[in-house]
Amino acid sequence: MMRRLRLAAMLARLGLQLLGGMWRIRGFDRMTAAQRHAAVRAWSRRMLRASRVRLEVRGTPHQGACLLAANHVSWLDIMALNAAQPTRFVSKSDVRDWPLLGSLVAAAGTLFVERARPRDAMRVMHDMAQCLRNGEVVSVFPEGTTSDGTHVLALHANLFQAALSAGVPVQPVLLRYVDAATGAPSRAAAYVGDDSLLDTLRVLSAAAPLRVIVQYLPVLRGDERRSLAAAVHDALRDALHATTSAG
Repeated sequence: MMRRLRLAAMLARLGLQLLGGMWRIRGFDRMTAAQRHAAVRAWSRRMLRASRVRLEVRGTPHQGACLLAANHVSWLDIMALNAAQPTRFVSKSDVRDWPLLGSLVAAAGTLFVERARPRDAMRVMHDMAQCLRNGEVVSVFPEGTTSDGTHVLALHANLFQAALSAGVPVQPVLLRYVDAATGAPSRAAAYVGDDSLLDTLRVLSAAAPLRVIVQYLPVLRGDERRSLAAAVHDALRDALHATTSAG
């Protein structure tokens, strides 16, 4: 009974934040870019709190146009990155169809790619490069899928072409979810395999409160996408290994 009550309370908190976000985006077209960023950051932090997740930022985000390349653990990753530094995302098109959340993600400037259409990836690559040339920050999850956060999967090198085309650096970002009290790694936020969004929420509501650590690593540059992808993978892997060894 207690678990059901905690889940119901979490769903209610998230529902209120989603409705508030829907109301807020109605005025996005009248806001400056700075005002939109502030609104997205504030809403993302409220969503994390509603999910019983605290934010901790380590390192320094690159100032100026940059491609952020993060490991992918949970649907909360988008909230975590936006809570730290609002950014445009590249996401699979079916996220746009998620109830309420899809509309909010789209309003924040997400670039959607139709994976079933090979040529659509090229279109999105051009859009990414143009956003970067315009001085924006764009985030990708180059693993292409989620993991439980204990390791870094192989990266898709084609996503790094936009940074090369625009002549901007890539900043690896390591995302980790830990027990808020003990700092021990937690899999409660993981959204992998056949897990549904509701499955994740059940686990989150039953688990101890979490802390998401957004760790900005030194920027990288390169002149070839495969070598750049390899360098980003090594940076993420080494940073994750260092935190595991320290723990």
